[in-house]
Amino acid sequence: MVQVKAYKEKKTKKSKAKTCLFTTMSLMIFTRIMFLKTTKAIWDYLKEEYVGDKRIKGMQVLNLIREFELQKINESKAIKDYSDKLLSIANKVRLLDSEVNDSRIVEKIFVMVPERYETTITTLENTKDLSKISLEELLNSLQAQKKRRLMSQNVIIERASKAKHHKVDKNKKKKKKGQEEYNDFTTSSSNTSINGNFKGKYPPY
Repeated sequence: MVQVKAYKEKKTKKSKAKTCLFTTMSLMIFTRIMFLKTTKAIWDYLKEEYVGDKRIKGMQVLNLIREFELQKINESKAIKDYSDKLLSIANKVRLLDSEVNDSRIVEKIFVMVPERYETTITTLENTKDLSKISLEELLNSLQAQKKRRLMSQNVIIERASKAKHHKVDKNKKKKKKGQEEYNDFTTSSSNTSINGNFKGKYPPY
């Protein structure tokens, strides 16, 4: 029983170790190692892939830091996509025994965030200690503003659509009324003309 328990505990630890490794890497790296069965196999692959001599390792870190600094926000994509890209680069740096703190990612997003998020940034600056704000908290705040903006846009579009339909209906009613008045006038004129011709052709007795 003791051996069985020890085996189960060892298996659980290995599983947790694999999970920890998986959570620190980007999707691209994950797809390369997802089929490796043991923690050792995963670790050996990562060491072979990312760890060379100190000089090569240092160059890799510098290139990744440069890539991190050059990242810009694509206006057409979500803030979450941008943060995921920064986090992916940071994780590659960490695999090379260097460090990029989440606070650096937060600072980067603060600097690069589009003007449409200025309201949220100003609110955070006035109400929070920016040195302590977490990446998750920042992303949640920015995404909340995006949702509010989309809701406001939907309300404006809905009101504009209703106003347009109201105007179209009003024009239709006005046109219909005008047509009816024209028809009445035409009918009245026609009757007057007929009566006038009748009197002119056959004089009264």
